[in-house]
Amino acid sequence: MTGVSIIYFVFLILAAYMIGSFPTGLILGKLYGIDVRKAGSGNVGATNLYRTVGRKIGIITLIVDCLKGLVPVLVVISLGQSIEFAAFVGFSAFCGHVFSIFLKFRGGKGVATALGVFLALAPMAVTLAIALFALIMFRWRYVSLGSILAAASMPFGVFFMGGNKSVNIVTLIIALIVILRHNENIRRLISGTENKFKA
Repeated sequence: MTGVSIIYFVFLILAAYMIGSFPTGLILGKLYGIDVRKAGSGNVGATNLYRTVGRKIGIITLIVDCLKGLVPVLVVISLGQSIEFAAFVGFSAFCGHVFSIFLKFRGGKGVATALGVFLALAPMAVTLAIALFALIMFRWRYVSLGSILAAASMPFGVFFMGGNKSVNIVTLIIALIVILRHNENIRRLISGTENKFKA
């Protein structure tokens, strides 16, 4: 790898991280006079925005956070870069959301941004994960449980659909991080105190 290509690689990785770091939920919440870090679950993700600020803002947060993962990967692919490089760029955007530089390296649980990354890298596997999420939501109304199981299904979906080795590894790491970020939700699910989603 030449010096120029290394700089190019680092630039795209850092750019993806900065895009992922954009604190969508915090900014939208403050526009309505709410610091979502101190309201509801304290999370800056779409579900907490939906509950504390309103449905419209929750949906906007979901879309923007999804785009933070989708756009960097699509841009890299459009530039003719390899799927391996695209996977690393997607992972960087995901890490930006979960460990945002603007939130002292804290952030959301990564579900929406991971969704964006996987829509670009493995859309068929995403279809199955979304179907599983919808089934869980329809039956039990737990966003957290649906997110956890959807995340857990992604590595299997990508692997059995013949995913690239790098994509398989990135998918597995992202899935593990998403699940670990739901540790408090898992405890509440076990104790029966987790909040159900109300449309």
